[in-house]
Amino acid sequence: MSMTLAEKILARAAGRPSVATGEIVTAKVDLAMMHDSGGPRRIAPLLERLGAKPWDPRRIVLITDHYVPAFDPESAAILDITRKWVRAHGIENFYDMQGICHVVLPERGHLRPGLFAVGGDSHSPTGGAWGCFMFGIGATEMAGVVITGEIWVKVPHTHLVRWSGRLGRGLSAKDMMLKLCHDIRLGTVKYGVVQYAGPAIEALPMSERMVLTNMSAELGAQTGIIAPDQTTVAALKAAGVDTSDALGWQGDADARYEKVWEFDAGALAPQVAAPHTPENSGPATDHASVRVDQCYIGACTGAKLSDLHMAAEILRGRKVARTTRLLVAPASTHITAQAAADGTLAVLTEAGAILQASGCGACAGYGAGVLAEKEVCLSSTARNFKGRMGAMSSLVYLGSPYTVAASAVTGHITDPREFLNARAAA
Repeated sequence: MSMTLAEKILARAAGRPSVATGEIVTAKVDLAMMHDSGGPRRIAPLLERLGAKPWDPRRIVLITDHYVPAFDPESAAILDITRKWVRAHGIENFYDMQGICHVVLPERGHLRPGLFAVGGDSHSPTGGAWGCFMFGIGATEMAGVVITGEIWVKVPHTHLVRWSGRLGRGLSAKDMMLKLCHDIRLGTVKYGVVQYAGPAIEALPMSERMVLTNMSAELGAQTGIIAPDQTTVAALKAAGVDTSDALGWQGDADARYEKVWEFDAGALAPQVAAPHTPENSGPATDHASVRVDQCYIGACTGAKLSDLHMAAEILRGRKVARTTRLLVAPASTHITAQAAADGTLAVLTEAGAILQASGCGACAGYGAGVLAEKEVCLSSTARNFKGRMGAMSSLVYLGSPYTVAASAVTGHITDPREFLNARAAA
């Protein structure tokens, strides 16, 4: 029986030779990831009520990223609950204030192709960039997983999104994803899997592939996934992960897909999503008249090392507009260290960027960087829902780090190619 990559991973987790779309199976969980917001403070009372303990502390990864650094007594109390629960249950894979969970997880070598994993966060599909079947669940389901190590799953259908061509200068995976949000529409891939393939995908580094699988959630998908290749293997080796069977996780050539979508990366222009949904995407030039109060480079989709490099390419030798503030929150402390070592942070701060701590921060409306009433922000984050980054009347636009940096210089939404082409011609 021919199967997609997602179906093969589910079959292995369910202990079956094969599975078919629509079946309900019970799967053994290889890894459960939680963070401070939806982790111990939510599941600890449930476990206590049941008199239960974690089924296998070695398979639990816990990361503090939402309430860090603590910004009021309530956030400090949430972090205290998290740390005490970790000590009480012997959770060794605990990363406290080390960065955003979706970035720290692969950084520390916890992901590998073929893994069946769950996360207590809606952007857990990020793990699919590494050839995993990983999806987000709520606190009640997570409590069940933590106790039993199992979860039932309805085998999802798979949409194949194939990108031909190659991205032009000043374009990134965020532009690709915003294009998909507009053309495929949010909710189209309901409870399905989005598998990304094609020459443009193969050319992307892992940090960019993570943007696509992460934002599969915006299409309504249960998860996103990319079949492992040599780029995956190299990244796994760098993280200290055994790669002996990595390339073996591939879908069958004659696997059936719910739908096949075709896109051309070479024809893509920088994209911007207008409030209040990523679906409101179109060319950045359509929004050239929009002035911005704040530009934000942060979150799991927009502040990896490659993202900071994109911003630095624009900002080198330039200054942030006096009418605009640029906030930069690297996605992990490891990335901060790398960006400091290679001079990227110096370029950003010399241009006028304000450096913030690693964590979810303003993306999720926590801590520093939230927006006041009617303020306009251009952000490299994944979502621009009403009120997500602060006041309900604030307006959040989404763009790539290239576009955010260029707009920080001009004070209004700007196609980054204007700066890149000018520099190339100089």
